[in-house]
Order: sequence, then structure tokens, then C-alpha cells
Amino acid sequence: MTAARILAHKGDEVFTVSPDDTLEEATRFLRERRVGAAVALDGQGRPIGVFSERDLVRAVAEQGAGALTQSVASVMTRALITASPGADVDELMGLMTDRRVRHVIIMEDGRMAGLVSIGDVVKRKIAEAEAEAENLKAYIESA
Repeated sequence: MTAARILAHKGDEVFTVSPDDTLEEATRFLRERRVGAAVALDGQGRPIGVFSERDLVRAVAEQGAGALTQSVASVMTRALITASPGADVDELMGLMTDRRVRHVIIMEDGRMAGLVSIGDVVKRKIAEAEAEAENLKAYIESA
């Protein structure tokens, strides 16, 4: 299964924040949307970072509650991990494992096409394994 198919199933909506938002504002946004991360966009709508719960925890652990007044830009992860819509589940898992990230931005023709999380990838990997097991079971039963 490819990133494009994952996005077709889950939808291509990407929750975004401004790099100028405070951590408090961005955290409320994550809670309201019930997600663990949002993509920070520049003025032209291009991704420039990812703000996640992990970034928030690091900031609060280092600076205390005062960190909530800082901007998203000051703590977001700037090294964007991207893949093409044609990337398969194994490729996405490899990227996430090697780069130690939980979200990969899917880019197509220079624009953000969606966001795939580790949960999305694991869900698809399990579905593939279950389908393969069912196929093997049907093959054995028909033999």
C-alpha cells in the first residue's frame, strides 16, 4: 500500500498551525482536534516544521510553564521528513524508524498532499498481514 492510498482512505486533511502561535494556543488546537501533531506553515502555505506533543514536553521540561508563551517556531521540529505519494508502507516505516519521527509529510509537485502518522502506517501494515493470513488460510483450505 502506498502513501497515496493511505491518504485516500484516511483523508488528506492536515491540521496546521502558524509558527507565530504560542505553545499554549497550539496545544489547545492539538487537544481540540485530538491529534498529536500539526504542520507549521509559512506565509505562502508551505510546510516549514512540525509541532508535536513531544516538542511541547521538551519545552516545558526545559523551561517550565513559562514555555507556553513561546512561539511554535521556537520549538518545532524543522527537519522535515517527506515522502512521495508513491512511497510504500515499508518505505514509510523505514523513514520513521531511521529518522525517529512519528509523522511524514507527503509532498507532490512541490505542495503538501497530506500527512501520514506512525498509527496510519501500523494500521495498514496490520491490515496487510491479516489479508495475507486470510489468503493463505483460503489457499490451504482449498488444497
